[in-house]
Amino acid sequence: MPRPIYITTPIYYVNDKPHIGHAYTSIAADVLTRFHRLAGRDVFYLTGTDEHGTKIAEAAEAAGITEIEFCDQIVDMFRTAWKNLTIENDYFIRTTSERHHKAVKKILGELHKAKTDDGQDVIYSDNYEGLYCNGCEKFITEKDLVDGVCPDHNRAPEKVKEKNYFFRLTSYLPEIKKRIESGELQILPEERRKEVLGLLKQDLQDFSLSRERVKWGIELPFDTSQIAYVWVDALTNYISAIGYADNQETFTKWWEEAEVVHLMAKEILKFHCLYWPAMLLALGMKLPETMYLHGFFTIDSRKMSKSLGNMIDPNDMVAQFGPDGTRYLLLTQFPFGVDGDVQAQRFVAQFNSDLANDLGNLVSRVAKLIAVHFDSKLPSPYKEIDGLDALMSQSEQLSGSVYDHIAHFRIDRAINETMNLVRATNKFFNDLAPWKMAKEGKRDELGGVLYACCETIRIVSILLSPVLPTKMRELRAIFGLDDQTLTLVNAQTFFTLEPGTQVKIEEAVFPRMQEKKQADTAVKKAENKTVADLIDIADFGKVQLRVAQILQAEKIEGADKLLKLQIDLGSEKRQLVAGIAKHYKPDELIDKKVVIIANLKPAVIRGVESNGMVLAASKGRKLTLVVPDNDLPVGAKIS
Repeated sequence: MPRPIYITTPIYYVNDKPHIGHAYTSIAADVLTRFHRLAGRDVFYLTGTDEHGTKIAEAAEAAGITEIEFCDQIVDMFRTAWKNLTIENDYFIRTTSERHHKAVKKILGELHKAKTDDGQDVIYSDNYEGLYCNGCEKFITEKDLVDGVCPDHNRAPEKVKEKNYFFRLTSYLPEIKKRIESGELQILPEERRKEVLGLLKQDLQDFSLSRERVKWGIELPFDTSQIAYVWVDALTNYISAIGYADNQETFTKWWEEAEVVHLMAKEILKFHCLYWPAMLLALGMKLPETMYLHGFFTIDSRKMSKSLGNMIDPNDMVAQFGPDGTRYLLLTQFPFGVDGDVQAQRFVAQFNSDLANDLGNLVSRVAKLIAVHFDSKLPSPYKEIDGLDALMSQSEQLSGSVYDHIAHFRIDRAINETMNLVRATNKFFNDLAPWKMAKEGKRDELGGVLYACCETIRIVSILLSPVLPTKMRELRAIFGLDDQTLTLVNAQTFFTLEPGTQVKIEEAVFPRMQEKKQADTAVKKAENKTVADLIDIADFGKVQLRVAQILQAEKIEGADKLLKLQIDLGSEKRQLVAGIAKHYKPDELIDKKVVIIANLKPAVIRGVESNGMVLAASKGRKLTLVVPDNDLPVGAKIS
């Protein structure tokens, strides 16, 4: 029996709803899981949510609800999105669950008792004084900053001084380096391995295991005045979910005996490739076999961000392309593992080209000819056909090649090779022109061509089923095939379909989509967006009102009503667009304090990014800005 495999995604932080960045990793893990199951491997697929830390507490307070109520709302969004994408994980871990809390406390207790090889305590108490980025939920150094701010969150870190407990990371770095260089701990792709080895050459320090001032998290079992550092809490999910603290049998199977693969984006490299292995070494536990860290992506050549308004909700993609179309489009944009660009503007064209035309049209044409000339019964094979040997060879070798790609995380290449068989079958079909054979009375040859095409479609339906599970089930039903025949072994042999089998297709597997042109009124609609359109949360009672000061104001070319404002919110500076140009001149607004709605969805209006909305009152044609009491400081919250 092949060795079991345990596949994980990172657990996603619940400070915001899921976007396609989250979906990309989870879909990839789902595809890997399904492929390994096709090959007969026992697989456990874990995903979940990270629900502790300062950002969650602040977001809950701003929304006027408890932390757990806030977490429950966002977790429901992740569960719904994964269901819509037909992601079938075996377990969904939440860091707020009792099971996870129990495991974290057990791990912290074990680490507190542990000693390094030279007899030092693995955990020790000390004072920390330095920089902490609330956006990253991590301690950072001056060299991490760009122009004095965190490059990921564009804001200055907080200076903190507090008593913490530290983990003696430095004691385990030489062993981690040895394991990476030997390949015992495999870090992929190669660029990520080099990056980790580069980090090991730097002056890395022991890391803080706890926070004194954070309240929303898990208390240390040996000092309840301290809360476990959110990253220590989060990393533990990989073993809490499989029974570390409550089920030794499942823990042994899925951690100690299985091949462990952690899948994630490269931004969390240090925590997974250094902190997590060090913690496991201190606990005397085995390390994961593989860390695979895929790259970042842009959307139509632009960085994906809220401020640009180009965050894509996976539910919106599913509504347009269906779950399978969404999965296919996201995984075929660029090679898996590298940084790349998602060509969202070409989604419809690619869907039509690859799925509707190449695959869907092939299925429809073959089924139609079988219906017309063989009474919807699969004809018998006929081997004396030009090009059949080459098509058979390509078909029978494909499963081995595809699974090799999957074993090496080349998901895009596995898909592309399978689609190459679809294209080769289309060429075989077109070159032999079976409709002409029908006219010429060459019934045996006609039947042979159609049978061969059905066989390649059957093989394709197996190899694409991890990517397109719903549609491939529909396609296989055309030939009366069920999930019991859905194995990699059954993709390795030609002439498997039984002649005389009913071949019935009622509608196109992939109906062609119409490309939608942007309406000319889109800009006008954007200018007239309301709070209800832009707000991230449906309940208006969760609106954040803040005092802001206008630093700059200027007209937007071609827009009579709009001004572009640069504002100061105390902790950050923003740009927003306000429809007040007919009521205020730009120079009248400089240094003026106003009230803004701070937690709106970013929007792009007349090509200008807007991150917030100025509050104003109107009576008839007169509009007046809402002005706060002058004693209120910039950034003050209004409730």
